[in-house]
Amino acid sequence: MAQNTRVKASKTKRTQTSTLKSTQAIRFAHPFYDTVRPEQRAKQGSFGQRMLDHIQGTLRPIPPVRGNGLMTLAEVIGKAGSDAIAAANQITIHVAGDTGVPETDHETNQVMVADAMAKDYDPAHPEISPAFFLHVGDVIYGPGQNSYVDQFYRPYIHYPGKIIAIPGNHDGESDAKIKDFQKYFCAATQAVPPIAGSIFRQTMTQPGVYWCLDAPFVQIIGLYSNSAENPGFISGPKIGQAQKTWLVSTLKTIKAARKNGPRKALLFATHHPPFSSGGHSGSAGMLADIDDACTKAGIIPDAFFSGHAHSIQRYTRTVQFAGRAVPIPYVVTGCGGHGGQSVDPVPKVKGGNPVYEFSYKGWGYTTVQITATRMTFTSHGVDSFETKVIDSVSVNLV
Repeated sequence: MAQNTRVKASKTKRTQTSTLKSTQAIRFAHPFYDTVRPEQRAKQGSFGQRMLDHIQGTLRPIPPVRGNGLMTLAEVIGKAGSDAIAAANQITIHVAGDTGVPETDHETNQVMVADAMAKDYDPAHPEISPAFFLHVGDVIYGPGQNSYVDQFYRPYIHYPGKIIAIPGNHDGESDAKIKDFQKYFCAATQAVPPIAGSIFRQTMTQPGVYWCLDAPFVQIIGLYSNSAENPGFISGPKIGQAQKTWLVSTLKTIKAARKNGPRKALLFATHHPPFSSGGHSGSAGMLADIDDACTKAGIIPDAFFSGHAHSIQRYTRTVQFAGRAVPIPYVVTGCGGHGGQSVDPVPKVKGGNPVYEFSYKGWGYTTVQITATRMTFTSHGVDSFETKVIDSVSVNLV
């Protein structure tokens, strides 16, 4: 009898929620807090069927990119610098995200991480120093151009490397903020902007908020996963298919180039993580969209980097491709300024796909070193200006 009562109550609730109107008061903070599975719900008036319907309606337009969206390392650090890296037979890259901290001074965790990364450079050997810093989003938090002074130009005053970036959700949450991002990262020329004052850091000339960088030993695709708090999207009914169409085309170009040239490592970067076990959840729909693009182009990445969750996490996902099982590392490194976010411990008994391999609660960054045959990811924890290696993994590119 009790079971029948629960069934009747569930049916009654389903009928009630399916007739909601946007002008009615709702019981909870959102209309989707019930026991009915999302795929079984009727559309709830103007609210839609699930929270994703609401989120997709809030996404912001994706600014178009210049030309084919491609840039070279020589355009970022100069031809001589790019050639020297190629001659050294390796390239090193810094990766971190979620750096912006309001009212930045020399005591913040953002500056501690920036100073730690700066120590990886050697002016006597620029060819083996990091080529650049790949920022995986949320450069600033809060409104206004002054945020770039406090959260970007001042914290990195002593960081000698160039910084390229994809926007995070906070970087794109308003028209003004995405325009500011474009002003400092997608400028027509490299020049010190007036807002920087006496701080010498030039604007970057990325072709847009999504792009492909071609460098010695590696090609990096940076994608804009839009402005929602969660999850990420690269395409959709409101924002269109332009970015995904570009991704398929670009991947096909990379695949064709491999037939006639060296097989470079291929890295993907988004702000929202495909997988996450702390702070922010993963973005399964975004990953499915990217997987579909890879299937259409016939090529898959060798690794995937993201931020958003303010921790460091690493997963290994096995993908069936070209008749074999290919393990791909997925690294979340989103604690370059905001950090210490709760993260689930790695289970003692590992399994499933992906496999949850590593977690770290604190502040830090990741270094990627790539040669013609091997790629190594090393994550660093930074605490009170002391840096230590907390995780490392290598991928055979042959």
